[in-house]
Amino acid sequence: MTRNDLSKRLFAEWFGTLALVATVVGSGIMAETLANNNVALALLGNTIATGAILVVLITMLGPVSGAHFNPAVSAAFALKGALSGRVALFYITCQVAGGVCGTLLAHWMFAAPILQDATNLRSGIHQYGSEWVATFGLLMVIFGGIRHRPDAVAWMVGLYITAAYWFTASTSFANPAVTIARSLTDSFSGIAVGDMPFFILAQMLAVWPACRLAGWLFAPHEQSDGKAAS
Repeated sequence: MTRNDLSKRLFAEWFGTLALVATVVGSGIMAETLANNNVALALLGNTIATGAILVVLITMLGPVSGAHFNPAVSAAFALKGALSGRVALFYITCQVAGGVCGTLLAHWMFAAPILQDATNLRSGIHQYGSEWVATFGLLMVIFGGIRHRPDAVAWMVGLYITAAYWFTASTSFANPAVTIARSLTDSFSGIAVGDMPFFILAQMLAVWPACRLAGWLFAPHEQSDGKAAS
């Protein structure tokens, strides 16, 4: 891999995470403004925008960097040997930086204070457990999609996150970089700084078991003559 190739991959991870977070935070601000205190309607607007931008970003940047936009995903790929530890660390650094920039960009676009302290409490074992479930499910979707339908991964991830917004108590952050970025906004999509570390811990604890299960469940089938089948 040349230095230029790595630069493109790292920029794609930074830019993709920035665009993802700007969409999450920006659509949250817009939804909260227009929903007239209807939280369900605001969440629906936030959900649709997030799922849609994931399909776009993964389709556009997947061929460049793999379109992780998520430290848990990069850690999983490193654990499976598909990404070196060094490159994974570079990816994660760019993802976190991109996420922070995405929050600041959303604040600027909506003429909100650029720097904010999040106060949206998301506490409790059920919320933290929901983050484990959301991240575990996301990784299974990614690895299953890569194994069986690589052309459909963008849609699978976008649709999974759209669903997980509604079937998890935490509204499915499922991403440490996004969690950090959302701790910097006191808007509809924000998370109080005190809850952030527990979300990240739950997300990262899902990486190893998801890798283990995916490695077993999606392994190539063995034919009766001992040859691997697709």
